[in-house]
Amino acid sequence: MISQHIAYISAGSNLGDRRASIQKALSALRESGAVPRKMSDYFETEPVGHADQPWFLNLAAEIETLLTPQELLRCCQKIEGSLGRFRTFPNAPRTLDLDILLFESIVLDDPCLIIPHPRMAERRFVLTPLAQIAPDVVHPVLQQSIRSLLTRCADRSQVRLFQPGNPGDVRR
Repeated sequence: MISQHIAYISAGSNLGDRRASIQKALSALRESGAVPRKMSDYFETEPVGHADQPWFLNLAAEIETLLTPQELLRCCQKIEGSLGRFRTFPNAPRTLDLDILLFESIVLDDPCLIIPHPRMAERRFVLTPLAQIAPDVVHPVLQQSIRSLLTRCADRSQVRLFQPGNPGDVRR
């Protein structure tokens, strides 16, 4: 019998209509068999890694799927490409970024995919939305809850609840 899997993804955008890009991505995931069940609020987040770019809009989603981790990765990459994602350099501005954060309690380290996401515990922009929908989920390598990881996170970049129409709602 084939069973449903629970995975958590992070979605982010800092080019174009950020919110529309993320909404289109969630719809495309649904159509591909990766059904969002819970979604965090949208958060505006300061760029990390390459600071000279617009702020991001981010959210986390719990999805239910029959896809394997590798199939989900290919699905995410196809959606990114369909929404104009070009990989120019690490941490570059982008119309869409979909990252698999967790997939059940699987630990996977292959050349194309690492689960849990290798930098998720270091990134406030990932942990804040994820803690909103899955605070008690345990990171399978670090053996700490998402809430605990957020509390201990050394990243001090700004993460704020998105308020459409506020001066920070810059769409570039």
